[in-house]
Amino acid sequence: MEKNRILNERVATDLATSDFYYDLPEELIAQSPSDERDGCRLMTLDRNTGVIEHKIFRDIIDYLNPEDMLVVNSSKVIPARLLGKTDKTGGDMELLLLRMLDNGEWETLVRPGKRAKVGASFNFAGILRATVTSIVDGGNRTVRFEYDTEKYKNIYEVLDEIGNMPLPPYITKKLENKEDYQTVYAKEEGSAAAPTAGLHFTDDLLKRIREKGVGYGEVTLHVGLGTFRPVKVDKIEEHEMHGEYFHISEEVADEINRRRANGGRIIAVGTTSCRVLESASTDDGIVHPMNAETAIFIYPGYKFKAIDALITNFHLPESTLIMLVSALAGKEQVMNAYETAVNEKYRFFSFGDAMFIK
Repeated sequence: MEKNRILNERVATDLATSDFYYDLPEELIAQSPSDERDGCRLMTLDRNTGVIEHKIFRDIIDYLNPEDMLVVNSSKVIPARLLGKTDKTGGDMELLLLRMLDNGEWETLVRPGKRAKVGASFNFAGILRATVTSIVDGGNRTVRFEYDTEKYKNIYEVLDEIGNMPLPPYITKKLENKEDYQTVYAKEEGSAAAPTAGLHFTDDLLKRIREKGVGYGEVTLHVGLGTFRPVKVDKIEEHEMHGEYFHISEEVADEINRRRANGGRIIAVGTTSCRVLESASTDDGIVHPMNAETAIFIYPGYKFKAIDALITNFHLPESTLIMLVSALAGKEQVMNAYETAVNEKYRFFSFGDAMFIK
């Protein structure tokens, strides 16, 4: 398997970050998931004609052809938010785990930072101890964890007991059920945020899709907060993405290539799956098995190599995610679709409604 860091060749653009702003009433930010995962609303956008349709998510099956293939991100969200105390003063401390490093330490986001000098230690529920080992770019801290290795097989068992789901700050309502922020196909632990486009699928809907003959493949991209970092530069091509680990198997890559060669569409479920496929493909559109880190930044001007369609949610204004969607469907069409979604009172962001760009 190839191991490297994937970047894309930046293209010059006249577009500014502010070109991706839209007004969103606060009441349209979904605070909880739909009563039925596949019962949320679905907007379809034809990227060739700009035509918009309004459906229910389970209607997605009507838009899929037997030769097509869905590619999902099966990364599992870990309860990565830890609330504890400093060993020195007993002051409140919050850690958000971002990713495990090769040496077993973790890169984390800490609050308040003034209590997290190198060497400082924190205690969480008397079960887990963290010691700051370094300060890295952006002010994040790397920490070393200690826990009872006879009682817990790994850090994930500890997190399951004392950790909290790392909901985005715009969700202020308490999550009643951890599984509501997990896709039904989540497997490999490692994400600090859910690949939310996949939250709309149920086991039954996926079964019916596969019975239709539509291909199904799982890739892994462990979602870090870098994907959601605000763009703070005026020129979007100057924004730097944080790297995220991804994996695509030989079996899935071969099936993607086979179906596409036979005229099928490759449909990415979520921007994370899209970024995996675009990172793992060569200019000829061939997808390769890979185990790497990607910092690919997709914005208008980017030439897609591997995907033909995208299932996604509605994203924050001026975010890298709305830029990615605009690269696929065109900025004007996407901004028009978002304006339509606001007028039609769609629900936005992680627990919100879905969009199918075809």
